[in-house]
Amino acid sequence: MLADAHFLGTSATTSASVRPPLAIGSLSLDGRAILAPMSGVTDVGMRRIARRFGASLVVSEMVASDDYVRGDEETRVRAEGEGVAPHVVQIAGCDPYWMGEAAKLAEASGAAMVDINMGCPAKRVTGGYAGSALMLDLDHALSLVRATVGAVQIPVTLKMRLGWDDASLNAPELARRAEAEGVQLVTVHGRTRMQFYKGRADWAAIRAVRAAISIPLIANGDCETAQDARAMLAASGADGVMIGRAALGRPWLIGDIARALDALPGCTPNDAERAGAAVEHLDTLIDLMGPLAGLRHARKHLAAYADHALRGDVSRASERLRLVTTDNPTEARSLLASFFDIEHTAAVAA
Repeated sequence: MLADAHFLGTSATTSASVRPPLAIGSLSLDGRAILAPMSGVTDVGMRRIARRFGASLVVSEMVASDDYVRGDEETRVRAEGEGVAPHVVQIAGCDPYWMGEAAKLAEASGAAMVDINMGCPAKRVTGGYAGSALMLDLDHALSLVRATVGAVQIPVTLKMRLGWDDASLNAPELARRAEAEGVQLVTVHGRTRMQFYKGRADWAAIRAVRAAISIPLIANGDCETAQDARAMLAASGADGVMIGRAALGRPWLIGDIARALDALPGCTPNDAERAGAAVEHLDTLIDLMGPLAGLRHARKHLAAYADHALRGDVSRASERLRLVTTDNPTEARSLLASFFDIEHTAAVAA
């Protein structure tokens, strides 16, 4: 257990412009912008980089509670937290026993916090009565919360949607009951499950959750800029923002937004620093999964890094295609670094 821990990163300051730290139980964060948990995306490489560049908190990919406890290797990799502090593991499931056991394992493995997923809209998750499907049965959802909170000493948080559909916007009730069970922070994605990721997130609808709870509230959905983040906070009444898809290919974005929310000077990395981070991310995945599996897992990241680095330059489309199809790690590193207009050797050394 990491009791009374105080985690300060690159955005910490004594400036009077900074609001009091956002506290989650015993944890005190250094900002108000969090990297969202995203399956297949927020691997440990991305989380390390995002945290280093100033993200206030980063959360693992969602892990199935029963697979995690049984020692499934792929699930273990998703929950990996080496080099990340504070380390947060997001767990999902529909059985109180497995949720409690998964929380215990996360704590024993060094997690400083456990997040419960009640927001994933994917059919493979909701079909097993997990993720956002739990919002259809709040009594059962609360049994999972109770088991998780009761299993550990570290803070437990909860991520949800507005509801299953427009006819059941029950996020305020779920959040209120979860707080009563000991949950110490709630994150709300401003869409229903039935919306998936269509349309725009309704930030104002999150305000009903703010009125229902006294613990910290995080708003999630369609935050891409500091201007978006300010608008989210104003509309929702939330204490912080969670950034997901917009961070793909630019994990430094969360730190930029965190600093902007606290009126601190920006420090967006230059091209050399971005190249170094992108190559580091690729190498982390190769080290973790092996050359072929790591490279293939990295492809979504490689494509996104390239797209942001090229800034719309279509003249290098053939090189980008090679980057996302090659099975040669050396070629991938060289191509990736080249998109940032610096020498490959400098990227590797960064």
